[in-house]
Amino acid sequence: MYSQGLIGADGRTREDEEFLARFQARIDDEQKIEPNDAMPEGYRRTLVRQIGQHAHSEIVGMLPEGNWITRAPTLRRKASLLAKVQDEGGHGLYLYSAAETLGVSREQMTEELLTGAAKYSSIFNYPTLTWADIGTIGWLVDGAAIMNQIPLCRCSYGPYAREMIRICKEESFHQRQGYQILLDLMRHGTDEQKQMVQDSINRFWWPALMMFGPHDSDSPNTAQSMAWKIKRMTNDDLRQRFIDQTVPQLEYLGCTAPDPDLKWNEERGHYDFGEIDWKEFYDVVKGNGPCNRDRLRTRRKAIE
Repeated sequence: MYSQGLIGADGRTREDEEFLARFQARIDDEQKIEPNDAMPEGYRRTLVRQIGQHAHSEIVGMLPEGNWITRAPTLRRKASLLAKVQDEGGHGLYLYSAAETLGVSREQMTEELLTGAAKYSSIFNYPTLTWADIGTIGWLVDGAAIMNQIPLCRCSYGPYAREMIRICKEESFHQRQGYQILLDLMRHGTDEQKQMVQDSINRFWWPALMMFGPHDSDSPNTAQSMAWKIKRMTNDDLRQRFIDQTVPQLEYLGCTAPDPDLKWNEERGHYDFGEIDWKEFYDVVKGNGPCNRDRLRTRRKAIE
């Protein structure tokens, strides 16, 4: 998810070799970098881009779920969804604060979002058509987010790492909430409601896998980000781990993935899966997804 924030990142730095070597030694020694510490400009720019994209994702991510607060089927579901959306708003505020410690203002980050210079996660450019989508977002989307975020609790930049600990705890609640929505529909729902769940999974499965970003071979900034220990795992490793953990949950629901190539590979000890439609991914990242314009229009209206 936040690996997408590294697309187009500028990791260049102009410091001398001695400074860079001392900085890397601190990183290799697992020391946390704090706001007042000297750091390479490329390290700072990479963090600003990634944390900013993460913050934007939390705020924009409120929109597809907020759309269902007034339409939730029961008062209990309404209260739970409202609490979740409030959590996401809080996450965005934590993250904007972390980015501000790197010398960038919240106003600047917001302006970059509205002009398209900054991005948010591609997953939030897909519509929530049914109540089942709220469950699928909680289970698949927040599940993918957690898979991305847990390694960030060990990020080398202290303020980001510390904030991620609280965020991950709250996201775990969101994932359980989403899965319970789907489980209740599959256990107690009508045939039509069960088909609604399967349809939702069909629509969100591939976009959820895209959240981990492009293949490692197509992600030139990953190596430097991992050397600086901003990232701890590669895009492909995170995506594989997510699939391995998610497929048994999918089977327990009694649903299937829209991937005929998805099967257990005994030799590898992992699930094999089909090729992602990267054209769709890049189209959405570039602003041509189903809801890109609506999301930015809503954010602009809220700010104005």
